[in-house]
Amino acid sequence: MQDLTGSQKARVAVRNFKTIANALALRGFFRPSGKMGQALADCLTALSPEIYGSMNDPRVVELNGLEYVIDRLPRSIEKATRLILTEEEQFSDQSFEKIIALRRRRSCYLISESEICFVITRGLSEIYDILTHLTFLNIEAKKIRNRMTDESGNFTIEWQALEDAVGKIDSMSDRQLDKAIWNLSLILGRTYQETRKTYEYLESNKKGSNSNSGLFEIVYHLGNRVFREKLAKENFLIVYMTPSLINVISHQRYGQRWSGDIKAKLKELGLDRRPLHIISANLHSVVTLLYGYAASLECSLVPENTDDPIYSFIQCVSAQGDKIVQYARQHGFYQLPDQSGTHIDCQIIDTAGIEPVPMHAELKFTTGADGEDAPVILVMDYAFGAQAFEGMDCLLNPYPENSETPVETPINVASISIMGKAGILAGNKGEIMLATAHVIEGTSDNYMFENDLDAADFDDDMPVHTGPMITVLGTSLQNRDMLLRFQNSWKTVGLEMEGGHYQRAIGAAIIKGHISRDVKIRYVYYASDNPLESGQTLAAGEMGPEGIRPTYMATKVILERILSGNK
Repeated sequence: MQDLTGSQKARVAVRNFKTIANALALRGFFRPSGKMGQALADCLTALSPEIYGSMNDPRVVELNGLEYVIDRLPRSIEKATRLILTEEEQFSDQSFEKIIALRRRRSCYLISESEICFVITRGLSEIYDILTHLTFLNIEAKKIRNRMTDESGNFTIEWQALEDAVGKIDSMSDRQLDKAIWNLSLILGRTYQETRKTYEYLESNKKGSNSNSGLFEIVYHLGNRVFREKLAKENFLIVYMTPSLINVISHQRYGQRWSGDIKAKLKELGLDRRPLHIISANLHSVVTLLYGYAASLECSLVPENTDDPIYSFIQCVSAQGDKIVQYARQHGFYQLPDQSGTHIDCQIIDTAGIEPVPMHAELKFTTGADGEDAPVILVMDYAFGAQAFEGMDCLLNPYPENSETPVETPINVASISIMGKAGILAGNKGEIMLATAHVIEGTSDNYMFENDLDAADFDDDMPVHTGPMITVLGTSLQNRDMLLRFQNSWKTVGLEMEGGHYQRAIGAAIIKGHISRDVKIRYVYYASDNPLESGQTLAAGEMGPEGIRPTYMATKVILERILSGNK
């Protein structure tokens, strides 16, 4: 039998992970330390994702991957022995504590110290994401368990010291803390410096946002859970997926509520007949570019240097978001917080209201259109994975019938711009990628389109990579061999999670006659990470100030297209 290549083995691992996850969703429960949980772990170890670094090394605990996962799971996840995934928002009248993960906008509820409920509103992508993170945690928990006892089954000196230190970290002297971190590093198989770095990172998040426990507690409870599982079956961590969750997957309940709220607001404002330009992006860059300069003059946000180059100016005013929004509300800007459960907040901008607003000298916007020709901009926050199809598909449906208009009224979409973060395969962090097609990983789906953006639209010194993008199953479900295969075979320049799903919805809306074939399509990504380079994966952390220039350059180019008269 011919041996599989590295990329083929990776594709098999991803396919098997997806198949097992789907089967578990239908079954309704599994134990991460049981047979089905081990099957997921086997897939993940076979894949050996770049983002999880040394996960496959039994001698060391993967700390960067641990930081990444803890940021995306609710506080106290290390103590839980019962996890429930459900679709129903059942907790509005209850006293359970609501927990929002630091880096994932998902609602979780702490039922008890050992039981957490995840409210799933974003479909299968969210289920895959959670199962991947839980599988990683269980792999690392087993490594920790192996360092708890010696050959005779007695607790090691290091573990006894950790047990004594848990709960006392805040009262330790500097010398005692150094000794405790040194001891912890022996359990983790990492250097003192590596352990200290992760300790400080998690401690900062714990104190700043109460989003997680500290490193000492996480390590202790992960190891102790696996140890207790060996003593009695009732101690096993078990994950439940409710029947109601499975029944509504892909039925677009949340997308319909979300898009209905948007259309109702557009009608309320009298903007439903105007040309609509949809932008999927963050919720700060559009409002800051359009209103930041004027707000800085009126509110004295930047008393000096208001004529600085645009990106330096943005860095100066970026911390004044609330004041910019307050100014913007007086000039055609409306906020639309999500009420549906999708976690996709929106903004509506009536460009007729920004005509008197002064702009930074480097912005080449024409905002003089009025009446029925004045563009309306809808900024929608990032969707998550396949949720992008549900949201866009529902949004592009016609306005619903009512007594005044018994016939459905198509939504007057002039352009759809998708601006997002992505992993780059052909360059470096901070550079720009323009998509010419999307290839959805693990399926035969691929979508070509005419991108209305061009490399010449961007600053001369900004590297711009043009080509197909991979829409991947999950941020943690890739490895180097598979990505190189995509790069070499499909000539892909990057990877992301939503673009193919957006384009699937856009193509469907064109076929159904809900939007015009002439609608302008724009896809632009900036590289938040490089999964092929060690130390540049998503586990290395956020971009920080270096992300300002590519983010605002992409926003600037999109707005120039919308407001230059080239609609």
